[in-house]
Amino acid sequence: MEKRIYIIHRWDGSPEEPMHKWLKNQLEKRGFKVLVPNMPNSAKPEINSWVNKIKEIVKNPDKETYFIGHSIGCQGVLRYLETLNTDIKIRGAIFIAPWMKLDQKTIEEEGEEIIEIAKPWMETPINWSKIKMHTNKFTCIFSDNDPYVPLSNKKLFEEKLGAKSIIEKNKGHFTEDDKVFENKTALNELINIAN
Repeated sequence: MEKRIYIIHRWDGSPEEPMHKWLKNQLEKRGFKVLVPNMPNSAKPEINSWVNKIKEIVKNPDKETYFIGHSIGCQGVLRYLETLNTDIKIRGAIFIAPWMKLDQKTIEEEGEEIIEIAKPWMETPINWSKIKMHTNKFTCIFSDNDPYVPLSNKKLFEEKLGAKSIIEKNKGHFTEDDKVFENKTALNELINIAN
């Protein structure tokens, strides 16, 4: 069976981001099939359209299905997993800078429109126990200076999903602006899950 990896980018992100291209390239060299979809309306992400897009590209998830999410893309993956029939098992997921809510500073800097877009993502409950039925292999990768994702999220993912947490130094939000062009940690974690 073919090992398939789906990389789900961030709010205002794209498949063209250097980290995603690097991961795709590295994983394909190792025999994985990698899809990095362009998520709908990435400047104004909506839960339903993102979940539907993931459904459309994944089609039949199975134990050779893997996800890598970045920022809001992690929530896209979580909310997709929530919709699956309970008997469906996937292999695992890697979450890079898993974003869950806006901090005060971002609210002050970005203003009303950002709050409106973020609100459903922050306020729509997540059924964590349903997500856990599909796999018990979750790894979250945080940076100690991420402006959008506090390290307190680590505890949330450990408690709710039994996730393994890794904290990187000075990687910001893992974007090109943060001088992040590759992600060896995510690559190694994915290979570990696959073996």
